Amino acid sequence: MRDTASFALRKWVGLATAGLVAGLGLILGLWQSQPAQHVIFYTAATFALVVWAWNSFALPGAMGGPSGGPTAATESTGAPHASERFGARAAFKQFLLRNRGLLIALLILLAVFLIASVTATAFFTLGHVITLLVVAALLVFAVKVSKVFVDNRSAFIGLTVLAALFAIGSFTVEGFASTTNIKSMLVFASFLGLACAGQTLVALLGGLDLSIPFVIGSSNVGLLYLISLGVPGWIAVLLIIALGALVGFINGILSFRLQGQALILTLGIGFAISGLTQILTSIGSAYSGNVFGSVPDWLRNLAAMNGRTFGLPLPPVILIWIGLAALLIYGLKNSVYGRHLYALGGNRLSAARMMISERRYWVGAYMVSGAVAALTGALLLGWSGGGFIGVGNPYLFMTLAAVVMGGTSLLGGYGGYGFTVIGVLVLQVLTSFLVGIGLKFEWQQFVFGLLILPMVALYARSPHIRTQI
Repeated sequence: MRDTASFALRKWVGLATAGLVAGLGLILGLWQSQPAQHVIFYTAATFALVVWAWNSFALPGAMGGPSGGPTAATESTGAPHASERFGARAAFKQFLLRNRGLLIALLILLAVFLIASVTATAFFTLGHVITLLVVAALLVFAVKVSKVFVDNRSAFIGLTVLAALFAIGSFTVEGFASTTNIKSMLVFASFLGLACAGQTLVALLGGLDLSIPFVIGSSNVGLLYLISLGVPGWIAVLLIIALGALVGFINGILSFRLQGQALILTLGIGFAISGLTQILTSIGSAYSGNVFGSVPDWLRNLAAMNGRTFGLPLPPVILIWIGLAALLIYGLKNSVYGRHLYALGGNRLSAARMMISERRYWVGAYMVSGAVAALTGALLLGWSGGGFIGVGNPYLFMTLAAVVMGGTSLLGGYGGYGFTVIGVLVLQVLTSFLVGIGLKFEWQQFVFGLLILPMVALYARSPHIRTQI
């Protein structure tokens, strides 16, 4: 039975190999502008040749091999034995079960392509079909090869997907790889990356912070309101960050006391903070949720696309994100704080016996989340030039998506900010690509929602640390 199952599996591997080789030949032929009939003929011939070679030399019993193989099994009867057919079906079912995550991802990729073909004008072209095949091949490669990288499987898959998206965007969207577009992607990735910093720390403990978008919007409006009252800009920024940390403190205390209710509680706190901000800033004004005024030049320079750092044409917000990312990645890996955070996320009982204060780390993570969200709102004010309470709305979904797509476990104890950085870059490059091909905003959100499913299936399903102890 085991030999038969192995035989069936090898047949499927042979077909997949033949399809990959023939597909690469098809892409190369089209790339070199060869006649279509020649390309089709040679592609079919290549596929048939690889299948024949695989069946002749790679399958057991193909060259008069072991008597237990398919050749011996059919010698006496001239037809496959019933147990062989049953074994082949069992092997096929096993193949589907082992690769269900990959198969779901490929089906969703195909669905996204069909949706884009229907909604975007002139999207269904030969170049985009080739792009689809390349993405599918890279996805299969990433999933299969990543099994070798047990410790950093998430990072490997994420980097492969990132490289594939960037390469495909460069070939299919004009100006995608230009300096201006790369700078634009990095600026928007910086905003998202900063907003995700606190979410990552909270997720490592097994919690969630859904107040982040509301703190971003409230900080955006509140900062310009304070500046319009005459408060010096840098003092106003520090005050806003402190208020964000205070919101995080409230989230941390209440969610620690009401264990298991962090999601609903932080969402409620977020709504309350957003409403209170609109009440305070709209006193004496006809506008609710919007504040108009003059943004300091130094704040504009920090986040503007044409911002400069020491005279260089590099927006400072990118360097701010890089600095924070380096600090978090190094600190989580090498500091006592980072080790204790992972210990609490992995097993609270064991951490408590090691005299690690769960309450202090839990509240501290939420305070960092609130403070960094407030900083993000302040920087977004420098980018937009006007206060708007809804500026943080996209980050409700995007921060969760980046953390999950990076591979950090929402159960706590596994992942890190380095993984989140990869998730942020994947989301931003994908966003730029979808905009470049003309996909509308609502369809972009639909695509992002669909992508969460295969990403979770592929590399966010790592076993919880508790099961490995």
